[in-house]
Amino acid sequence: MGGNMLFKKTIPILIIMILCTGQIYADVGDVVKSFQAPGNFPTGLTYDGKYLWNTDRKTDMLYKIDPESGEVISSLPAPGYQPEDLAFDGKYIWCLDKEENLIHKIDPQTEITVKTIMAPCERPRGMTYDGEHLWLSDIRGDELIQISTEDGTTIMSHKAPSGNVHGLTFDGKYLWASDRISNKIFLIEPETGYVIFYFESPDEFPRGLAFDGKYIWNCDYQSDSIYSIKIKDDNLFKIWDEKHQVMHYTEHVRNYGPGDILDLEIYMAIPHDRGNQKLVGDIKYSTAPDEFRTDQWGQEVAVWHYDTLKAGQTAEPTMSTECKLYFITYFVYPEDVGTLEDIPAEIKDKYLVNDTKFAVDNEFMQMAVKKAVGDETNPYWIARNIYQHIMEHMYYELAGGWNIAPTVLERGSGSCSEYSFVFISLCRAAGIPARYVGSVAVRGDDASTDDVFHRWCEIYLPEVGWFPVDPSGGDQEWPERQAAFFGSLQNRFLITTEGGGGSEYLEWSYNSNEKWKSKGKVKVQTEHFGEWSPAAKAEAGSPEQTATGDESQSK
Repeated sequence: MGGNMLFKKTIPILIIMILCTGQIYADVGDVVKSFQAPGNFPTGLTYDGKYLWNTDRKTDMLYKIDPESGEVISSLPAPGYQPEDLAFDGKYIWCLDKEENLIHKIDPQTEITVKTIMAPCERPRGMTYDGEHLWLSDIRGDELIQISTEDGTTIMSHKAPSGNVHGLTFDGKYLWASDRISNKIFLIEPETGYVIFYFESPDEFPRGLAFDGKYIWNCDYQSDSIYSIKIKDDNLFKIWDEKHQVMHYTEHVRNYGPGDILDLEIYMAIPHDRGNQKLVGDIKYSTAPDEFRTDQWGQEVAVWHYDTLKAGQTAEPTMSTECKLYFITYFVYPEDVGTLEDIPAEIKDKYLVNDTKFAVDNEFMQMAVKKAVGDETNPYWIARNIYQHIMEHMYYELAGGWNIAPTVLERGSGSCSEYSFVFISLCRAAGIPARYVGSVAVRGDDASTDDVFHRWCEIYLPEVGWFPVDPSGGDQEWPERQAAFFGSLQNRFLITTEGGGGSEYLEWSYNSNEKWKSKGKVKVQTEHFGEWSPAAKAEAGSPEQTATGDESQSK
């Protein structure tokens, strides 16, 4: 069973870096050390304070391994017929056998099984010890189950982060879980089952996990490897998987008459570099904007002014942006976040204010935030509890119109913008600065058109900064998918807009907006759309024509 080439290339590069510099420059989720497992079918893993222990389902052996060298110090036969995972309780090794769903308590000094209990689930796979109880992952019931070491009685259970958890470990505060199908490793809060963050497994079939006080160890069933993984770093986020695109954004305003449109102004939000995106070269316009303005939130907009748009005429400016988009994931431990008192005054003054769509002081919203937050004081958990509360009380529905936050929450459904209004309102009511961002999204293929767009939120966490939260995207069943929208962004969004509420130019919209006066009866059609192309195949230039119809509009 050979490992994939990516994994095999990663290890020598890291080893060379360590040998040359004496330092480890790995990011969270990167491999620090690796060696081959003793057998070809490694499954379980644990750490006894000095040595790793690994099980192999073919040899039916437990191997005691020096984590520095990978050398097998000793071995002992498994008490069952198909050892699946291991846990260490400070004195004894617990061995989960999936053949008969039994958990054996072994004295590693005498090799005697001193106790056996029944697993309280049909398909247990992962196992760990939390200092008092055992935890199991059940792939039939999709649960993480805390059980008594006395007799296997279930103490509590949570929905598993995903559908194929085959490894578990405990780091003294949090659970870690590995999924062998999605190839992900999850950090889990054990009292709630919430996934705090996750990263991709370095190889294709992660099984048993262990914690040595600093690193997570994983044994991989496909590459027959055991490796340690970095789980904390001063760099709080990681970007990867670059997508190089060109986006042409068009605002289309057509006057069907018979009267005139007067003093038409079209505003386009101007994107800039952020953690998830880098602009390549200058932004181009089909016709030069008449001016640039900045609203009260610091959002810059390009402005086109049209004195008169007669019946049959169209105004159609286009903005073209070449950009590189990235996946971005934040690896934030809640205990590392500062307090509410640590938030800068200028951030509070700007992003805790009320506004019409938020209705922060509404009685229903005040009751909702108390229910969601309780007596929590940690800013991360305040925001996370609000996020979970919204998912429990709302479902996504694109029904048209943007209602105010209390109306949306009472109704129990909303669009991405309405989810954002509710989340921002509750966060501000709880003392967490919050704002929204708006984007043009790649829809499926890299060559695609977006006329729906997407809005989500950012919260200010002290010691972290602005942190992405998408409450409508995260409204999903699996904890993995919920976590994917709390501190992460996909590489398909070009953020154009940052706003804290109504804007003097964009109002409550994002990407673009228009304002006009009229003389006589007029019927006005407005369209907004972004056209995407891969940069290698696209021409960054924009259409030259900006007015169509019987006559040119006057500017």
